[in-house]
Amino acid sequence: MGDEPRAETVGSLLRTEEVVRAARAGQDDLAAAVVLNDAVLDAVRLQQDAGLDVITDGEVRRMAWAQTTRFLDCFAVTPGRGALNWRGGAMTPASPAQSGGGYPAVVRRVADAPRTGAMTDEYAFLVRHAQARTKFTMAAPSYHRRYWSPQHSRSAYRDCEEFLTEIRDYEREVVRELAALGCDYIQLDAPNYGSLCDPDTRAAMVADGRDPDAETIFDAELDSSLFDGITGVTTALHICRGNGPGGAWHSTGGYGAISGLLFPRLSFDRLLLEYDSDRAGTFEPLADVQPGTVVVLGLLTTKSDRLEDPGDIEARIAEAARIKSLAELALSTQCGFASVPASNPVSAAGQRAKLDLVGRMARRIWTS
Repeated sequence: MGDEPRAETVGSLLRTEEVVRAARAGQDDLAAAVVLNDAVLDAVRLQQDAGLDVITDGEVRRMAWAQTTRFLDCFAVTPGRGALNWRGGAMTPASPAQSGGGYPAVVRRVADAPRTGAMTDEYAFLVRHAQARTKFTMAAPSYHRRYWSPQHSRSAYRDCEEFLTEIRDYEREVVRELAALGCDYIQLDAPNYGSLCDPDTRAAMVADGRDPDAETIFDAELDSSLFDGITGVTTALHICRGNGPGGAWHSTGGYGAISGLLFPRLSFDRLLLEYDSDRAGTFEPLADVQPGTVVVLGLLTTKSDRLEDPGDIEARIAEAARIKSLAELALSTQCGFASVPASNPVSAAGQRAKLDLVGRMARRIWTS
């Protein structure tokens, strides 16, 4: 097994209503801070007891998995900003995530924006209390295309790529701060790449005058450049396919739609891919991943309490190993258990069972 992590979860863990209320109140509320600290300690114990090789703080302090708008004062809610095409799960046509809302737009330059706190603060508590290896998760620079508005952002930037470059530079500051705190595993989350697997999404982009292939090339090189000059850190990228309320998803279509263009350009130590449903397609696209990059197979769904069969998991890993060697594979859940704070379709008992199974299967497969 060596030092290569084989068992992990993607990021977020279930939160009680009390913890969600505390996250809304924030760390400056002393009573809320106690609740949140206790929730992190619970998350640490849960993951360590499951035998995971890499753990998070459960993202319990976050109201959203992507936190940039919380820490940079350069975004504003603007009219006419669309939302993703959420489907499946408990979503209905009247659900807010489908019918309205959407993303704020960048309206001021990132470099000039006041900082409204330090994104790294939550990691400092985790690393003090964990006995396992820890990681920090944050939105990939490329994800921030969703905050670009041709109507509202051009007063601040020439084009979206200039904006994304400044986001990359800001996040590089965060990476340096994390490394100084002792963080040696940093995971970027990039559901934007998952969206590019979906033929409906790609068609809508083309209809809007965008070039999906050109954006993919720019974004992959941008994300990979985030860690330039950073040493001693395991770098990872998670390609999400949508993890909304009630188990909803926004992207269908296999990774083959993007793998030939994207995977060879992703220079990361680890690539976390979601393979919990038929929507993800086959393992053939793993052949496009750079040699030496470990693919973490997200085979256990966080969209239902149904516990996967160990034999099925082992068979799927063996199938993937025909494309990518077993030494360059690992195992995880498909996504976080609470990418949004509530309406999660998995129970606490189901979450524990899935994490235990990840740890047990990893030991069985990579230590035998």
